[in-house]
Amino acid sequence: MKLTKEEQDILESVEKGEWKRIPNFKREAGRYQNAARATLRKDKRVNIRMTERDLVHFQKKAVEEGLPYQTLISSVLHKYINGRLDEKAS
Repeated sequence: MKLTKEEQDILESVEKGEWKRIPNFKREAGRYQNAARATLRKDKRVNIRMTERDLVHFQKKAVEEGLPYQTLISSVLHKYINGRLDEKAS
């Protein structure tokens, strides 16, 4: 497997024994697992209206990306509200 420089540095650091287990590891690991599950759970339904043209563009892009178009729309919205999606200048 090919590792990036950062991944290689982390691996070497772990192999040298530079990493230590945090206190209350099991409790903390469980806390983070629960947070991850809650983040990934899709428990709300939203209906939106958009132009047919925009929907077709989403569907085409989803095919290119190999995922359902609803998942792509959800991902775009998630990235936007978390500041990880920037508008391109025309």
